[in-house]
Amino acid sequence: MTAGTTENGPASNAPAADVPAHNAPAKDPWELPDVSGLVVGVLGGTGPQGKGLAYRLAKAGQKVIIGSRAADRARAAADELGLGIEGADNADTARRSDIVIVAVPWDGHGATLEALRDDLAGKLVVDCVNPLGFDKQGAYALTPEEGSAAQQAAALLPDSRVTAAFHHLSAVLLQDPAVDAIDTDVMVLGEDRADVETVQALAGRIPGMRGVFAGRLRNAHQVESLVANLISVNRRYKAHAGLRVTDV
Repeated sequence: MTAGTTENGPASNAPAADVPAHNAPAKDPWELPDVSGLVVGVLGGTGPQGKGLAYRLAKAGQKVIIGSRAADRARAAADELGLGIEGADNADTARRSDIVIVAVPWDGHGATLEALRDDLAGKLVVDCVNPLGFDKQGAYALTPEEGSAAQQAAALLPDSRVTAAFHHLSAVLLQDPAVDAIDTDVMVLGEDRADVETVQALAGRIPGMRGVFAGRLRNAHQVESLVANLISVNRRYKAHAGLRVTDV
């Protein structure tokens, strides 16, 4: 035998007694953090999706601030919803929130985030914007230069922790007070497991919802694009379709 080898292969530098007898048990993927005390800001909270998310999260007991370019519009939307929701301009909303959901229209996405870069530094940002176009044939997916809206957000917000989620929710169901539960899974994407699990837990605060890890931000494009398919489903079947992931 040559130096540095044993009959069973390369020799280890560590004594056998230092090698653990077994690996630590894998973490339960459904063991999620308590997010009930976190403040959630919703940029674009006066629009249908943002307003609906603000309503559902506040109804679940979350402290919510609606953000808008105009503080008076945000306050009017907050007063309409009640539930202790506050309204403020986008910058104030970003500064006062622990988690910031981006629900602005796609055509204002880049400019809004670039203007809020400093206010969003250190924040957990959840991008739910879907880059879509519309023509006589219906909705179709757009491809941003960065690959997706979420990747654009990450590029514009280097000091924030960017995730992507809440893309496939019906604004009609979110805003309907007669609907007690939203029967859907929420695909959550991100680079850091702790951040992803925080967003999963936030989704799980809404009755009927479940947050499911769906990969890193490089996979956000197909998740955002799928909304065009759901719009087609909803138009054909007069529905408010969502998604369920099976066997998990």
